[in-house]
Amino acid sequence: MKELFGSPGRKSGLMLRVGQCVFAAASIGVMASATAFSTITAFCYLIASMGLQVLWSFGLACLDVHALRSNKDLYNHILVSLFVVGDWVTATLSLAAACSSAGVIVLFTRDTSICRVETKFSCGMFQISIAFAFASWFLVSISSCIMFWLVASM
Repeated sequence: MKELFGSPGRKSGLMLRVGQCVFAAASIGVMASATAFSTITAFCYLIASMGLQVLWSFGLACLDVHALRSNKDLYNHILVSLFVVGDWVTATLSLAAACSSAGVIVLFTRDTSICRVETKFSCGMFQISIAFAFASWFLVSISSCIMFWLVASM
């Protein structure tokens, strides 16, 4: 089987998983530190989606660390199929959450001017959190395409 960048049980795969986990956790941290985020449903959906992303990526990063330390091979058809399904589900949820939150913030900043009038909304913090969510989604989309390629080549 061909070695791909980001394959499970490899250093590049571990770097992808750690990046996903860090960006998702940063998105949660920035959004949770902003005021009045809980009043907007799209932002709560972003927090829930990024929370799932942190759990999934952290779990797979731990599995990669275990495989690297013990020189285990993670190229089992069932295991890689599980990675594909989990990556595609989390990628879809992350993209949906980031896009819906981005749509809300565009509505706030350009159409309703809430960000200029209301001082309780931390629109800059919302935008930073959404940028972190898109970065996490980008990394998980790379990972999901690699996993799909691996399961197709088995």
